[in-house]
Amino acid sequence: MTTAFNSQRSGANPLAKFWRKNSQNILPPIVGILGFLAVWQFFSMTGLIKLPPPTDLITNERTRIYLMYPFFNRGGTDVGLFWQAMASLQRVLIGYSFAALVGISVGIIIGLNSFWNKALDPLFQFLRTVPPLAWVPLALAALQQNQPAALFVIFITAVWPILINTAVGVQQIPQDYINVKKVLKLAPRKFFFKILIPSALPYIFTGLRIAIGLAWLAIIAAEIVMSGIVGIGFFIWDSYQNNYISDIILALVYIGAIGLILDKAMAYFQTLIVKE
Repeated sequence: MTTAFNSQRSGANPLAKFWRKNSQNILPPIVGILGFLAVWQFFSMTGLIKLPPPTDLITNERTRIYLMYPFFNRGGTDVGLFWQAMASLQRVLIGYSFAALVGISVGIIIGLNSFWNKALDPLFQFLRTVPPLAWVPLALAALQQNQPAALFVIFITAVWPILINTAVGVQQIPQDYINVKKVLKLAPRKFFFKILIPSALPYIFTGLRIAIGLAWLAIIAAEIVMSGIVGIGFFIWDSYQNNYISDIILALVYIGAIGLILDKAMAYFQTLIVKE
């Protein structure tokens, strides 16, 4: 009897220990979220705002299906929100990968060459301020196809923070390191991998982390141009056209959750790489 009681206590101890250690970090976000939902519910029920209340995600039959069955697949665009989100995430990762490749490469070039930095910086600063939606008609006119146009919108949104942060990181390499390169007459390859990349890596990851968030934000603008496809951006646009507001709210929950996961994953990856 005593042995069983002690084993139960020892099994509960890790959970209790975890709660004592992390409760101060867990409780405030929970209170904040519940408070936000309560205020939203109140304003919706009193008619102060025209949006459906958060409880509509459960009481609305159509939205409840999307909430409870995210993996259903009836063919075509009639699929659950998991598949909608995964299709969008695939497009984001393709566009983001191209942005990372171009941004890091060009950032290193202009970071090492003051002439190209002065020549291209005004152009880059001008282009990076253009909103994603503004690129949609131009991308369609230039590429003539929905999928390449959507990928271009994601790419052009994500490339600037990577490029600019990489260039700044390269420019911040200590002069002592440059002197070491000259004195030891290091080969370009050794300088690149032993000095340049390690020194600029924190800046590069800052750009990559900002860019992944912007790329995910651009998915709505990117997929608006792609009619009749699986994707959470088009799902939101189609729901708006049909006045399915509760569906839009649920899709926004998916977008926010995935965006948070992407940011935390990139931060964790940065911690692993930069420490090394």
